Amino acid sequence: MKQLLYILTFLFAIISCQSQNGSVLKNETMEKITAASTKTDAQWKAELTREQYHVLREKGTERAFTGEYWNTFEEGKYVCAACSQKIFNSDSKFESDCGWPSFDKAIEGSVVYVIDNSYGMSRTEVICSNCKGHLGHIFDDGPKETTGDRFCMNSVSIKFIPAKK
Repeated sequence: MKQLLYILTFLFAIISCQSQNGSVLKNETMEKITAASTKTDAQWKAELTREQYHVLREKGTERAFTGEYWNTFEEGKYVCAACSQKIFNSDSKFESDCGWPSFDKAIEGSVVYVIDNSYGMSRTEVICSNCKGHLGHIFDDGPKETTGDRFCMNSVSIKFIPAKK
């Protein structure tokens, strides 16, 4: 019985650490969430690398501290790696030490939020509003002096375009 109590406490702690900003869901419509991409799986496989396909189309996750952009802080913009829709400006990127690129806000209308109950926890998935590619998740442990949000993105799901000098 004591062991069960420890296990339940541990699980509760893990789930609590993954809390979400529920207000982000209120601004999205079911049309955006359920609209499907017009490309077939075969077309996506031909256009994307194996890792991009796994993350963007199969909702995979790259390993922490391995992605190209987790520690990049140059001026520019970040676009969806699948469809090139602009998702983030570089001024919204911040250092979070989580091992993935982190942003405190997305460009309005560029993403859609979906409840993700996989792996025994409830999170909010972030997908591209254009091609419906999986980008990552949003958490409410971002910088309190800005939005309080942390868009935890997979490097492989985005592409950095440097600012022209």
